Amino acid sequence: MEVEQAIENWLESSDYDLETAARMLDTGRYVYVVFMCHLALEKALKAIVCAETRKMPLKTHDLLNLLKKGKVKMEGEMLDFLGKINGASVVTRYPDSFSKILSAYPKDVARKYLDDTRKVLIWLRQDPRLRE
Repeated sequence: MEVEQAIENWLESSDYDLETAARMLDTGRYVYVVFMCHLALEKALKAIVCAETRKMPLKTHDLLNLLKKGKVKMEGEMLDFLGKINGASVVTRYPDSFSKILSAYPKDVARKYLDDTRKVLIWLRQDPRLRE
């Protein structure tokens, strides 16, 4: 797959996952809101990595690693959120106790993850490498 097509594919898939996160919020599947938000961010970052390196990114779920590989200069609250959702991804993928994870991510928490994800994605989409 050519690089430009791969970038577009990552971005389309990120949009789809964000929409899925919103639908999961509507249906009360709050753990999956967080999971899909992480996935949407991961794919947007993979688009940036692809644009930066001109090749397909590593198969990783680590958002902070992707941030570094993409040479994205993120600071403040957005960077703090990326670290937070990066850690949440592990427990939503591989919960030790499903009942504990359900109680850890109620509706208000899931909504906050979705809102913060939207903000970060809007910011990431401003990266000029995605418009070249």
